[in-house]
Amino acid sequence: MTESNHPFQRLTPSLVMDAIESRGFICDGRIFALNSYENRVYQVGIDEALPLIAKFYRPERWSEAQILEEHTYCYELVEQELPIVAPLRNPDGTSLMKYDDFQFALYPRQGGHAPEFDNLDNLKILGRMLGRIHGIGAVRPFKHRPTLDRQSFGSNSVRLIEERFIPPEYRASYSSVTGQLLDSIDDILAEVGPVRILRTHGDCHAGNILWRDNAPHFVDFDDARMAPAVQDFWMMFSGERPRQLAQLDSLLEGYREFYDFDARELRLIEPLRTLRMLHYSAWLARRWQDPLFPHTFFWFNTTRYWGEHILELREQLAALREPALEIL
Repeated sequence: MTESNHPFQRLTPSLVMDAIESRGFICDGRIFALNSYENRVYQVGIDEALPLIAKFYRPERWSEAQILEEHTYCYELVEQELPIVAPLRNPDGTSLMKYDDFQFALYPRQGGHAPEFDNLDNLKILGRMLGRIHGIGAVRPFKHRPTLDRQSFGSNSVRLIEERFIPPEYRASYSSVTGQLLDSIDDILAEVGPVRILRTHGDCHAGNILWRDNAPHFVDFDDARMAPAVQDFWMMFSGERPRQLAQLDSLLEGYREFYDFDARELRLIEPLRTLRMLHYSAWLARRWQDPLFPHTFFWFNTTRYWGEHILELREQLAALREPALEIL
């Protein structure tokens, strides 16, 4: 596939507005592309009404059943009065719409700012919300959405990079460190044993939480999948170990008001971080034919990038060998 015939090249402002107007809205001509790479997301002005957020799904990434499962999960959470920004539904109850071979959904615009994870009171509030979200997420599994696992995020990612992207001069170093990382992950998974997996947000970082009126509003469940509960925790922790322990304590204080937490999952934080690192490079590689990616991530797939990436992976190998966080 060349840049000129990538599907998103056809997604012009006119097509976006035509798609929205096909659902009965009247656009006022104001359209702003928002910060999204996997899909294409726009704020679109609506005549005599508040703007809408239009999300156009990347073709061939999720099936219709997988997208609808994401929407259904959001509606389950909203029905329990949780602050989730869910897609709007048409009068006939449908939420996933189609126009000119694109699948898209419309959302209300939600104001707010990124949460302050250094504020322990905020983390306690976030913990309460996540406890309620996971309590609902554990009621039933996803049937169509995948599970976050070592194979899909780890082995498959490494194989892609080795076969198509890593420069010859770095191949041996990359294969060596990734092999050690995957072996270490296997050892930790065996040590921890089976843990409960449930429906999670899957990508719970500051960019997907909007803080408003002293409460978090969770957005963008596009990466929702089956995973351990701690997958929705670890991206909120940062800094030295004492700081992370305080953050964990505050979050779990709120979380346990609504849902139990298996402390063994804390040993999974660094394996999950490792899998995310491996998956991220493979994600950039898989999307390189999308013209937005070489333009935005111009530093990817350079000799310097691979050298620094291998150094980061070596540092992560050391992190895997460190003691896990402990509940105070």
